[in-house]
Amino acid sequence: MGDIQMKTALPGPEASKLLERRAASVPRGPFNTVPTFAAKGEGALLTDVDGNTFIDFAGAIGCLNVGHSPPRVVEALKDQLDQYLHPSFHVVMYEPYIELAEKLNVITPGDHPKKTFFLNSGAEAVENAVKIARKATGRRGIISFERGFHGRTYMAMSLTSKVKPYKNGFGPFAPDTYRMPYPYYYRAPDGITPDEVDDGLLRRFEDFFLSEVPGEDVAAVILEPVQGEGGFVIASTRFIQGVRRICDKYGILLIADEVQTGFGRTGRMFAMEHHGVVPDLVTMSKSIAAGLPISAVTGRAEIMDAPGVGEIGGTYGGSPLGCVAALQVIAMLEEEGLIARAAAIGSAVQERFQQLQQKHACIGDVRSLGAMSAMELVQDRGTKLPDKERTARVLQACHQRGVILMSAGIYSNVIRMLCPLVITDDQLAEGLDVMEQVFAELRP
Repeated sequence: MGDIQMKTALPGPEASKLLERRAASVPRGPFNTVPTFAAKGEGALLTDVDGNTFIDFAGAIGCLNVGHSPPRVVEALKDQLDQYLHPSFHVVMYEPYIELAEKLNVITPGDHPKKTFFLNSGAEAVENAVKIARKATGRRGIISFERGFHGRTYMAMSLTSKVKPYKNGFGPFAPDTYRMPYPYYYRAPDGITPDEVDDGLLRRFEDFFLSEVPGEDVAAVILEPVQGEGGFVIASTRFIQGVRRICDKYGILLIADEVQTGFGRTGRMFAMEHHGVVPDLVTMSKSIAAGLPISAVTGRAEIMDAPGVGEIGGTYGGSPLGCVAALQVIAMLEEEGLIARAAAIGSAVQERFQQLQQKHACIGDVRSLGAMSAMELVQDRGTKLPDKERTARVLQACHQRGVILMSAGIYSNVIRMLCPLVITDDQLAEGLDVMEQVFAELRP
């Protein structure tokens, strides 16, 4: 018998009661992927209030690289609870904050002197990376990329590309922000090679400094090495190294947004390691602490020291609970072979997705970097017209059969995989089998 146990169709009776309470007490704005409520999570499995057990291929949108409720993280949290909860680093300091900063200074890309400080969310990390970059350079401009997602606070939202649902009706947005195209090789014109895509976009980058804003006015470029919400779009080493060279040419800082790609997800501790590129600043969150709310900015020491005392920080930033959890997460990644496991998961998923692609014309593209895998659904492989509706039907059918999946992309037609790296081979195969059955039954 497999790990999936579906005792009732979704939503079940207990979940239905809670949905009524949710509708009465919570605004409609916060979205929900699966119409049910969690009761227990362990590893790659999640059980809801009606006793349904799911294989989790979403991992809390990439927060659970080490799985639900990892025992060594839970134990560290219990130990910390017996000591103190939150004296606030700005009032009375505590050692776990220093220990985690020291660790991130070592494991992030580059062997130069670094410093780290902590916040609560990925968006806060982005906001503060921008503040630091502006302070360090004395410049105002910030460049992000099409389809990029950097958060929902105002600066982060200004840097984010997708209009609906993230930006629609929330303007005006922060000034001195600019957007450049990011390679999307699957949707490049026919006959154009990936190298030609990269070279053309890098030329446009240089031209941008002639037509829109001088490079000398730009403080930082922020990029995701793999665009998460943008559809798991993977840039080449050629492109990312080209952006690094442009930044160096104009004295622009490079911020790597590793909020979704970090902590082993792509088969390296950080995705920028695939490209041999060292960023000036790195933003981190999500899987840093097994789902606890903590984020970090790590960067070159002289850049991080640009803000004066009191100019960066936050009351809850770097909570002791988040710090001790993060230290255990990193230890698990390093000691339990989970980074290599990410590469193995990615290979297995890529193989199964390619097999599905051969059987179903609706699967236009399959792409993966480590365990950050996706398939893109289209109405026609020739026109590549996105198929948002079919994507939604596939997800719903998978949910009803006990597999939690999410979509991504500006067209909402990409099915993405963010399963915990602790998933067993049997659980991974069972979940992929469900996906295969769903595609077969939804064949037109």
